[in-house]
Amino acid sequence: MIRLAPEGWPFVIPALSLALLAGAGSLLIPSLGPTLVTILKGLAGLLGVLTLFILFFFRNPRRQRRDADGLVLAPGDGRITEITPVEEPSLFAKPATRISIFLSIFDVHIQRAPMTGRVALKSYKEGGFALAWKSKASEENEQATLGFTAGPHRIMVRQIAGMVARRIVTDPEKGELVPQGSRIGIIRFGSRVDLFLPQKWELTCRVGDRVRGGLTALARVPAPEDGEGS
Repeated sequence: MIRLAPEGWPFVIPALSLALLAGAGSLLIPSLGPTLVTILKGLAGLLGVLTLFILFFFRNPRRQRRDADGLVLAPGDGRITEITPVEEPSLFAKPATRISIFLSIFDVHIQRAPMTGRVALKSYKEGGFALAWKSKASEENEQATLGFTAGPHRIMVRQIAGMVARRIVTDPEKGELVPQGSRIGIIRFGSRVDLFLPQKWELTCRVGDRVRGGLTALARVPAPEDGEGS
């Protein structure tokens, strides 16, 4: 059975209700005439397909990786489009590495915590809706940011709206302890997720990789003796 994100129900219920009404009308009211009955059947079929797509889009699969100690997991599903050094003074004292993941409308759109940590930063910025796979989307588009601390380590996740996306939901509040792999939010209908890490952390991914949120390892957390915190 498909697990559905709560944000999907406001879309599923109207689409399914209209599909059922159109289908019932085509079967129960023959006096409408063959042309109108045919139209209602076609409409019921289209709305049924739309309902299935919405269910597919808002799916929320159960995921738990049990061997993820010392690993930073992908915050979302999609394809890595860019790995680049950046300045991100809102959380990092030194230059950071940004890993950008593009989520198509066919990917799971739930975002998950890359590692267990406490929310030290939560912010939201209004912006535009440029194509999510373009680099400028990281600076110009509507976005929400969560910064996590775990001992000496700091990482950050940024949810970025795309050309179609018009709603970013971010769950944790500042000060909350978030377990690795748990849901931290959702972006509706096409988007991008950026993961920020200290620049010297060892990466286990590269541009072009397909990743799955809460399952695919993107980097390794340095051992305490390495002295590579934030």
